[in-house]
Amino acid sequence: MLTRPQIRAQARQSLSGNWKPAVLHFLLFMVVSSLINMVTRNIDYIGWWIGILLEAPLGYGIYNHYLDYARGQLPDANGLFRGYKRYKETFILYILSMIFTVLWTLLFIIPGIIAALRYSQAQFLLRDNPSLSPLEAISQSKQLMIGHKWRLFVLNLSFIGWGLLCILTLGIGFLWLGPYYYTSIAHFYEELRAGHNASGNNGYLSQV
Repeated sequence: MLTRPQIRAQARQSLSGNWKPAVLHFLLFMVVSSLINMVTRNIDYIGWWIGILLEAPLGYGIYNHYLDYARGQLPDANGLFRGYKRYKETFILYILSMIFTVLWTLLFIIPGIIAALRYSQAQFLLRDNPSLSPLEAISQSKQLMIGHKWRLFVLNLSFIGWGLLCILTLGIGFLWLGPYYYTSIAHFYEELRAGHNASGNNGYLSQV
């Protein structure tokens, strides 16, 4: 299994020579997300639901946009909005993941964090296996993350220091940290996928 520094090094290698588009794409993502928040935040409960309706596909888009970088591809900015082409699936996936995570969080914070880690690969799986339903993607993400939740948790923690430094730059640094983080997470998924296929399993990941 790859170490955290090795995963991050892979991400930097994938972004080498591609930092400009990767940063500009993340800036576009932040602008769109901010606009959605500005438009909906003052419409009370209805605004909250409108925000979810608009933002749900963006989660699918941002994860898989930087998966392209991890796979040596250079996506255009439209890749951020690919979730809208599969609106039904990406919206349902977003809602189910949110509901399951909230329900576990009601028990305590730690079960909620564990649940979020379990479902973390569902966005990638939904892309690589178009025939999957959102619930199947969540279920298979849980299987894929067996034995790897702590690794992903610590990988996420390793970016906290960078996040604090970005705050000192008045937030500008997040334009670089965002692509770095999402590409690292994509490489984590790629390692899980490769390990699953190498183990001789003939399940969903063999479809990729």
